[in-house]
This record gives sequence, C-alpha cells and structure tokens, in this order.
Amino acid sequence: MTRLAPGTRADVLVIGGGVIGLAVAWRAAQRGLRNVVVVDPSPGRGAAAVAAGMLAPVTELQYGEEPLLRLGMASNERYAAFAAELTEASGGEDTGYRRCGTLAVALDSDDRAELRELHAFHERLGLDSTWLTGREARKLEPMLDPGVRGGLHVADDHQVDPRRLLTALVHACERAGVVIHRTEATELLVENGRAVGARLGTGETLTADQVVLAAGPHSHRLPGLPEGVLPAVRPVKGQILRLRIPDAYRPFLNRNVRAVVRGQHLYLVPRENGELVIGATTEEQGYDTTVTAGGVYELLRDAHELVPGITELPLVETSAGLRPGSPDNAPLLGPTELPGLVAATGHHRNGVLLTPVTADLLAEYLATGEVPELARPFAPSRFSPARSTTKAVA
Repeated sequence: MTRLAPGTRADVLVIGGGVIGLAVAWRAAQRGLRNVVVVDPSPGRGAAAVAAGMLAPVTELQYGEEPLLRLGMASNERYAAFAAELTEASGGEDTGYRRCGTLAVALDSDDRAELRELHAFHERLGLDSTWLTGREARKLEPMLDPGVRGGLHVADDHQVDPRRLLTALVHACERAGVVIHRTEATELLVENGRAVGARLGTGETLTADQVVLAAGPHSHRLPGLPEGVLPAVRPVKGQILRLRIPDAYRPFLNRNVRAVVRGQHLYLVPRENGELVIGATTEEQGYDTTVTAGGVYELLRDAHELVPGITELPLVETSAGLRPGSPDNAPLLGPTELPGLVAATGHHRNGVLLTPVTADLLAEYLATGEVPELARPFAPSRFSPARSTTKAVA
C-alpha cells in the first residue's frame, strides 16, 4: 500500500471513503494536486453500497427543489462520460451505467391526480416528461398491475450500479496515486483557527493544506470540529431488497419503475445482470442499521401491488444504510467557516446521482480557490447562526 513519507504534508486530505469522498479525491488528483489522501476504515462502503443507483433528477423532483434539480440534471448530463472515463481509469471496472429511462406510475385516482400535478410542474420547468395512460404504461412495462391508472415516462432518468461504481472509484484512486489509509479519523486537527489535518486511529497524524469532510451522516460528529461549523447531518435509514430475475422471467422490467404506494415512495431498478433492487424505506431511527421484518414486509407488499409477479422471484439480500440528510436535505458543498475545511456531505437521497458534479465542483475549488457558480446555493455557511436569514434550497 502506498503511503506518504513521514512528515510529508498532503495537498488534500479527504475524511470519508464513500462514493463522494473517493470521487472528490480522484478528481483532485487529476487536477494535479499532489499527495491526495483518503482516510476511511472501509473505503468503498457507506450509504452508496446499499443504494439502488437511480439517476433520476426529474422523477425525484419535489416542489421547491429547483436549485437541487439544476444540480442533479447537471450531474446526470455528465454521467455517461464520467462512467466511461472511470472505467478506463480504473483498469476496466464497469460501473453498470445504463440508459434506460424511468416510468413513474399511479395505482389509484388520488395518485393519478398527484402525478398529473407533477407532470404540469415538469412542463412549467421545461422538463422532458411524457404523460401516459394506464394502457400506455402497461404497454411499456407489461408486468405492471392491470389497475395502473397512468404514468410519467422520463427518458433521461437512468441508472448505475453503486457497488460497481465504488469498486471502480477505489481502483481509479489507487491508479491515480491517491493514498488510502484504511483507518478512521479520530480527530480534526485545528491550529490558529485553521483546519490543518487529522489524527488517525493508528495514532499517527496527517497534515494537509485542505481537509475535505465527506463522512456522510458522521461528518458533524468528528471530534475537534468546532461547534457551529457544520449543521447536524442526520442519518436517514433506508432498507432495501435485492431479488434475482431467473433467465426464464427476463425481461421482467425494462426500465426503472417507481410509484407512491400508501404515501410511501417505492422504486424498482432492474439490472442487466438479472438483479432487481427494491427500495427504500425512509426512517428517522438515528444510527440504527437493523433490517426489520416490518421494513422487508412493507417493501414486498407495496412492490407486489405495483408488479404482482414480484413474489415469484428469489429474494437474495436485505440490507439497510444511512443517507446523510442536511437540515434542508440539500448537500453541503464547498468551504466552511473554518479556514482549510471543505464540506462534501449532506447529499441525502441523491449521493450517487450527484457524484460526478460534486467531484467536479469540489476539485475546481480545491485547485483554484474559487467556488463554482453551480455550487454556491449549497454553501455550508447558509446554516450559519450568524446569518439573520437563511433560505432553504430544497
């Protein structure tokens, strides 16, 4: 394993080796920053290892989230090139990027009315989504329940396999010369009012010109972080299921399918390798990652209402992860009020989608000291108690 020579100061120290931290480190190394270091006891894990990988800025859109929509669409537009570049940089690791589109459907008249309103909202924003009758939706996806009342087809919402993406990022970082310390950061080091590095679980210290905090829902809990520099990044639990589609059942679904069932958002993401991901619950349960019988039951029950044939498929995995949610559920991107400390956290349900744009924006700032225009609505300082007014961006 490559290590910095004793006493060497890094240009960039990234605390957190999930999808965001790894992507930022890789892009920073590409920008010519020397001695880029990532600290994480299990790099390539985190929330993204559990996520379904929908790239759905349009069908994920909620009212009042227009700035987040722009960020998500900018990231989605970069994804094809990002995935291809990452595959090459990692030595051939496929990220599972797939252009498939997303179909959002309504199961009853109330859902249909809500979906109609969402379609009208899309049209006001100039987004590309197509309204379908129930029959047209079932023609696209014959496995849907006959009672489906209508749907929205968004051709530019796609998918990626987050686990393969993480593997590719680890390999790309290593090939780019990024040093990965497989241990935890136990303390942020601050000297003269500036972040200067971190103390590690091994007892050693690392110093750096700039420290990037990308530790997901644990970001604000890092010992040594001065109070008020970051708002609380809360953990939002999500349980998720993985099923296998036998060859005899293929193609089971051709694209991402999502719906609101009993007020809960549900999505099904079919992979080309025969995996079908069903997710996800949204639970405010602190740092608990227990898979519960109730969570599994609810996901299977709701998925069965949407696609009755789902109960014929083998269930191969259940898992739970923690999304990092900020107070307004939009990411924290860029310099904090502590000089030398840069935030890349709080992505909530959009971490995988926002990976390319986050990496580009943070690498631009780390290399030039200038905050890109696209990142400015997501400045960590928007939550500063010193500000008399704070406007949510999501």
